Amino acid sequence: MTQAEQRSATLAEPLDKLKGEARSLMQALAERALASVRDKVTGSVGRLIDYADGGGGSGLLSAVTGGGNSDGGSSVGGAVLGTAGKAVTGLMSRGGGSGGSGGGQGRNLKVTNIVEEIDVGVPVRLAYNQWTQFTEFPSFMKKVESVEQEADETTKWKVQILWSHRGWESTTKRQIPDDRIVWTSKGQRGHVDGTVSFHELGPNLTKVLVVLEYYPQGGFEHIGNLWRAQGRRTRLELKHFRRHVMTQAVLHGDEIEGWRGVIEDGEVVKDHETALEEEKRGRGSADEENDEGEYADEADEADEGEYADEADEADEEDDGDDEADYADEDDEAEYADEDDEEHAARAGGRS
Repeated sequence: MTQAEQRSATLAEPLDKLKGEARSLMQALAERALASVRDKVTGSVGRLIDYADGGGGSGLLSAVTGGGNSDGGSSVGGAVLGTAGKAVTGLMSRGGGSGGSGGGQGRNLKVTNIVEEIDVGVPVRLAYNQWTQFTEFPSFMKKVESVEQEADETTKWKVQILWSHRGWESTTKRQIPDDRIVWTSKGQRGHVDGTVSFHELGPNLTKVLVVLEYYPQGGFEHIGNLWRAQGRRTRLELKHFRRHVMTQAVLHGDEIEGWRGVIEDGEVVKDHETALEEEKRGRGSADEENDEGEYADEADEADEGEYADEADEADEEDDGDDEADYADEDDEAEYADEDDEEHAARAGGRS
């Protein structure tokens, strides 16, 4: 091997290592740049959608996407934001939002399934009663802005989803006390159908299971779907519910009456007052049965006592009869002895 070949072989290994390090550095720089651009896009999405939902125009949207720059939007940031604006507009068109054509609404509407559960350390009745107090939700749930109870089976909701505000009207299809509530809803920009059920795990432990079908409508909702924001929000709100029940409701559970009526097929088949009366009558019947059971026990005890007294009297009479029998036997023995003595005396006289 020549001297040049030896020198080349000696330098090959360090050069390969240097090339590898350079590739790693370039990859790290690329990932960092991508992360920076992604953060900028994420920060601009809310403003883009809110502006587009409000009617669009060339003012704010052009400024945010870089379309109004003197250089024609040739900068990297302007190009990226411009691409984000186009993507948002496309999402809105496919989702049936205000930026899309009316003919495409509803055709590509996708559903997001959300399943969450949480255990609450109270009896099932208290957990159910507190849940039926819908108008109190905004006081302890962070993103529920308002709830209006228009009728026993109808409520209007207004919630915050990331930076936007959405509203819908819900209709309860089925409601059974201490068991489950099933509802459907409708809204201009998305709605939620679902079921919440209550499962008794113990005297003071209840599982609350929530199953939702979220129908997003509009670009902002679709972007939220990509981040699974709605599922995380549901999980957090359930934790707020548990915190409220365990710190507030548990202190005055008797004061939380809840709505005890029954709904079937979207109609009230038993109102709240009727249900309460039936529950009171049921408790009254149970108390009467308990009282009858107590009276029966007392009667049994009295009968047992009476039978015991009669048995004691009978035993005393038997004892008396036994004593009389013993007395008679003694008398007979005494008479027998006297007869024997008399016979002996007669026999002696004859002799």
